[in-house]
Amino acid sequence: MTTELSHKLKQKQAELSKRISAIEADFKKGRSADFAEQTTERENDEVLDEIHHEAKQELSLVNQALERIDSGNYGICQQCEEPIKPERLAALPYTTTCIECAQ
Repeated sequence: MTTELSHKLKQKQAELSKRISAIEADFKKGRSADFAEQTTERENDEVLDEIHHEAKQELSLVNQALERIDSGNYGICQQCEEPIKPERLAALPYTTTCIECAQ
């Protein structure tokens, strides 16, 4: 089960890294000289900035989960120290709490 989840986390890690790089590349591109176009670009930048922030947060969670796998602490609730149910890990592989503690 851990091997499968590790693979899933590594795929998510690659996907998020690619998304973050694409957003950062977009931010580095020049902007239009047209004022109306600049307004639209600024609005798009705000949305991209939020997506960028969320992707970086999720990537951090994924990296932490991979570290827990490597250290042998994966799948243990960080609050009650009981095992996290496999169904929860399958749905949210970077979770740090069991469903009871999450509520």
